[in-house]
Amino acid sequence: MFQSFDAATTPDQGPPRLAALRRHMEADGLDAVLVPRADRFQGEYVAPADARLEWLTGFTGSAGFAVVTTSDCALFVDGRYTVQARAQADAEIDIVPWPKTKLHEWLADRPSIRTVAYDPWLHTVSQIETLATPLERKGVALRAVPNPVDAVWPDRPAPPDAPAMPYPAEHAGATGAEKRARIAGILRDAGHAAAVLTQPDSICWLLNLRGGDVPRIPVVHAMAVIHDDGRVDLDVAPGKVAGVDLDAEVTVRPLGDAIADITGTVRIDPATCPMRIKGLLDEAEISVEAGDDPCALPKARKTPAELDGARAAHLRDGAAMCRFLAWLDRQAPGAFTEIDAVRALEGFRRQTNALRDISFDTIAGSGPNGAIVHYRVTEGSDRAVSPGLLLVDSGGQYLDGTTDITRTIAIGEPPEEARAIFTSVLRGMIAVSRARFPQGTAGRDLDPLARQHLRAEGLDFDHGTGHGVGAYLSVHEGPARISRLGEVPLEPGMILSNEPGYYREGAFGIRIENLIVVAPAEAEAGREFMGFETLTLAPIDLRLVDPGALPRAERAWLDAYHARVAREIAPLLDGPDADWLARATRAL
Repeated sequence: MFQSFDAATTPDQGPPRLAALRRHMEADGLDAVLVPRADRFQGEYVAPADARLEWLTGFTGSAGFAVVTTSDCALFVDGRYTVQARAQADAEIDIVPWPKTKLHEWLADRPSIRTVAYDPWLHTVSQIETLATPLERKGVALRAVPNPVDAVWPDRPAPPDAPAMPYPAEHAGATGAEKRARIAGILRDAGHAAAVLTQPDSICWLLNLRGGDVPRIPVVHAMAVIHDDGRVDLDVAPGKVAGVDLDAEVTVRPLGDAIADITGTVRIDPATCPMRIKGLLDEAEISVEAGDDPCALPKARKTPAELDGARAAHLRDGAAMCRFLAWLDRQAPGAFTEIDAVRALEGFRRQTNALRDISFDTIAGSGPNGAIVHYRVTEGSDRAVSPGLLLVDSGGQYLDGTTDITRTIAIGEPPEEARAIFTSVLRGMIAVSRARFPQGTAGRDLDPLARQHLRAEGLDFDHGTGHGVGAYLSVHEGPARISRLGEVPLEPGMILSNEPGYYREGAFGIRIENLIVVAPAEAEAGREFMGFETLTLAPIDLRLVDPGALPRAERAWLDAYHARVAREIAPLLDGPDADWLARATRAL
């Protein structure tokens, strides 16, 4: 099993760890300390050595941060994690709604705070610059310090040291040299002599590398400088790339040495670049300009080879998912648990003989656990899957693609309201799937489509409708997303999730997710439009659909989708699984 079911933390661990941190703060004269979720690479997923927020507070979610003062500890989380944070953190820790409550406002309300400490490797340039101005007005100073949590973490795990592996150009659709030349051209056009790259997935994409330094995400922990002539200085532990034949223009050397040798203007992405790197550039008196990570958009626009790989991966994964759903329907309600479901699904994916890892810990939430958006089942939280709803969100990492799919399944008799709400969620998902839009359309323009039918009933959900997805890289990839905050225009080749939902705390959760790729769409003569091709291939539970609430066009979409699933998946199944698929994809 890739997934384990142990509880990484317990609420009772928080108070003694907070007490140790406060003793350290007192010795160093610190009024408050910021503890982010992020590591120095600003990744959503962090290695055990970098799980400082989890170690200190017990909170295991993928987004959030804490502020520790001599008397308070506040854990800031968004709406996805409110329920989870309350369950995992000790009662001493206040759960603060973010971004509704701004960090500088919370700090300013505590007049005794005059110095706020932060680790400059773990906070980005934009984070600190945004925070500094309002705090200065209140007479509060930010102070860069060596990490205070590390100073009181006696058994902190060692940093990851997984070896890198070359990623085949036939899967990537371009060689590393071709990609370096492309990025170098972007820098020259912008008048930049070099760019500092701080995100491992950008570097892995650029150099056609993959690794194993982060659970579920096949990246190598590294930073780099790419020059306007295509040369790359790669800051990575040498042992990680000892078995990789790097291009002659790629040199392994420390980041500080590479920065010191730069002449000309350097590009950094303030949203991802650590403050410490900005400090190194300033110390070397190097001119700096802000700009997006130059690899981000090219990485998001998948090549034809990457799209072919994604289709193959989703076909393979769809067959595994259908075997799982068929297995699920053969189980008696109450006779199996959430952990049983997770084990079964991973087993079906493993039977493909192509699974490299799961793309994130499988979410299998029965009843009230389904209302925890990023629920991870443990031995302590595991519950029998009884009549009601089961939400299963999962994915696989295959050499040719990354998958992510959510299905909500009726177990026995679902709650009375479930069909109506499920149908509203489904209608939102179909609306995004059928969308046609002109060039320049961003994710924020499409996000309301997914919410319209829920909002008509006074309902909504507290997460974005969709995130970008990498090609055997991160299952959550920027810069494009379908969200209120999604400002990047959508372009052909971008793979996104489409996953509206609804969550009733203490009762149930509903989410339906397919992956979609932006593609040219048919339109009137003289107009260029784009739309989506659906990649995911697995039935949507028709037992939860109210056909009478679906207009003809939406019903036609669902019937056509299920016909395609049957056509493409049926040849990969046999026996009872094939019979199940025929029933599950019947026309409405």
